[in-house]
Amino acid sequence: MQIQDLAIPETLRQQYLGLGILELYPPQATCVEKGLLDGKNLLVAIPTASGKTLIAEMAMHRHIANGGKCLYIVPLKALASEKYDEFGNKGVRVGISTGDLDRRDDALGKNDIIVATSEKVDSLLRNGARWIPEITLVVVDEVHLIDSPDRGPTLEMVIAKMRSRNPGMQLIGLSATIGNPKMLAGWLDAELVTSSWRPVDLRQGVFFDNKIQFEEGSRPIKQVSKNYDDLNLCLDTIAEGGQCLVFVSSRRNAEAFAKRAAGAIKSEDPALAACADRLLAGTPTEMVKTLAACVAKGAAFHHAGLSRNERSVVEDAFRKGWLKCISSTPTLAAGLNLPARRVIIRDYLRFSAGEGMQPIPVSEYRQMAGRAGRPRLDPYGEAVLIAKEAEQVPELFECYIEAAAEDVHSRIAEPTALYTHVLSLIASGFAKTRDELSEFMNRSFYVHEHRQGRLIHRAVDDALQFLITAEMVIEVGEHIGATDLGTLVSRMYIDPRSASAIVTTLREQEEYADLGLVQLICSTPDMPTLYAKNSDLAALSRMMEDKGSDLWLPLPTDEDEAEGYYRAIKTAMLLSDWTDELPDEKICERYAVGPGDVFGMVESINWLLHATSQLARMFAPKFYPQIAECEICMKNGIRRELLPLIRLRGIGRVRARRLFNNGMTTPEEIKKHPREDLARILGQGIADQIFDQIEPRKRSTDTTRVDEKRTAGGQSTLFRFG
Repeated sequence: MQIQDLAIPETLRQQYLGLGILELYPPQATCVEKGLLDGKNLLVAIPTASGKTLIAEMAMHRHIANGGKCLYIVPLKALASEKYDEFGNKGVRVGISTGDLDRRDDALGKNDIIVATSEKVDSLLRNGARWIPEITLVVVDEVHLIDSPDRGPTLEMVIAKMRSRNPGMQLIGLSATIGNPKMLAGWLDAELVTSSWRPVDLRQGVFFDNKIQFEEGSRPIKQVSKNYDDLNLCLDTIAEGGQCLVFVSSRRNAEAFAKRAAGAIKSEDPALAACADRLLAGTPTEMVKTLAACVAKGAAFHHAGLSRNERSVVEDAFRKGWLKCISSTPTLAAGLNLPARRVIIRDYLRFSAGEGMQPIPVSEYRQMAGRAGRPRLDPYGEAVLIAKEAEQVPELFECYIEAAAEDVHSRIAEPTALYTHVLSLIASGFAKTRDELSEFMNRSFYVHEHRQGRLIHRAVDDALQFLITAEMVIEVGEHIGATDLGTLVSRMYIDPRSASAIVTTLREQEEYADLGLVQLICSTPDMPTLYAKNSDLAALSRMMEDKGSDLWLPLPTDEDEAEGYYRAIKTAMLLSDWTDELPDEKICERYAVGPGDVFGMVESINWLLHATSQLARMFAPKFYPQIAECEICMKNGIRRELLPLIRLRGIGRVRARRLFNNGMTTPEEIKKHPREDLARILGQGIADQIFDQIEPRKRSTDTTRVDEKRTAGGQSTLFRFG
């Protein structure tokens, strides 16, 4: 099917022709035949790199040409940024929204395409974004994640809410791995498009005894290392001009492989040396120093402990072909467009708490294997599993290469998911009676799967009873509605159980303490926490003795609850070190974490502190000023004494501390010093910016504008990740 013959806007057609795209891939042509450009719902389950993004783009531009507006839903913020860049510069307005979860973001409505995570879309629905009724097309990328215990319930409810609110809209679901696509397509009222076609041939095999065994034939691999099969496979790919991705089970394994690979590759590329310098310009932790050393020699590791900036440097260098291999945990396979000639799945067993080492799912193997083969660069792609023993070779073929992906199932019946989503339905006006609530849940994927849905209706009743008891929902006769508390909790996008615990504890306290507040928040279901090892318990116990009067929650008597308590305490200690201005590298070293981990925890508690301040304003107003200050301190990683300085644009934690230590403790104190004193401490440019704020004078708009973010001005902090 020729691009020239398609019913797409002429500007998009010319874009494609200019890029050398003259005809559609077979799966793309099937989508057009099944009504892609005619407004039909589609579920597209085709391999990675088979052109799913172009399918979505053609449909979106068709809607925009007809006066419509499109919503593109992704599972990850990083993927949102990637799609935002990909959709840009093609004659339409593209917006991205992944930020604060209590805003309507009405300004997004001026865009033709809005890219957002499922959580952000759910928040926009809860907060009544005015442009939602204008959406005529929703594209759900990685729609198989409806099966995810974490993201699945939110994605399912977002789809159900959007279909309820905009019943005439088109919906397109995209995925590479669905075992039961007919079931999901039935729920979506969608035409099903499945295919195994790929633009680059995929060869799947198992490595053992210095050769890769494929379904047809084998390929010998030169033995460079006597002990490391993964390294031999990697060097073989590099020798023939390809790049390699190596998937392992843990961060430690990823870092260890990258060091071995760097020692073998020994690149002298000056572009890689420049990348290493960029990495070292950030937070120079031991992990980052190791990464920079590896990158300089042509290898890298990639995992969630890296900051956004560090991940970006690695990904960019790999896309440009400078890096020859990346070792990674499976995070890299979850959506990012980073293909390689050969993908090595070294570790197909992963530790699971309470179960020991367990095989990874087939769908996860397929996500990783799908990265093999760079379109227009590689004649083929190879996905290789590594067997430890000869008898494992046929087992790996059977369990992964020849196996079908697992079925996807609804996760909405999980009680922990229902608390927040039942409250959302009531607070957002989707359900005003018990019957309407049941009717809405009958439109869920869960009831489509299970038909009768007795289990979910019992679970909904239990969730509703909790919300009534917690005074978030009120029932009068047959009518149900959200209270002021319930409306606030839904709008702030926090778990009702978290809100209930926070309100109850705030009401009980006589005295305020930052540590007690942080401990409380770290104990809620919304807050990710550090693992507390047995070797940590002595230090945690000492801290509990020293700071006991500041802690709000006592050690539980139930041993089963003790682990969660210690995890919350350890996380609270890290966050207290952050606000005590401990250097970033010291925090990472003390808690054996990476900058990305610290950023994730700070980002999570920032949001929860913001929600807590709003709850305090309503139920514990005497604590509101202190909680609001704690929120600013946490956001910037400062002690309270720096609060007057941090409010100045261009001043972050490091610059504020420099000023304070030089006697400039407030803007008023800064005024008493000559501009030259400030320039000596912060540099002339920043000094001019500061004086322009505290002693305004007439200057042109261009010279007075500075970055509104707290971390502006080139200052390196854990917040400058992307």
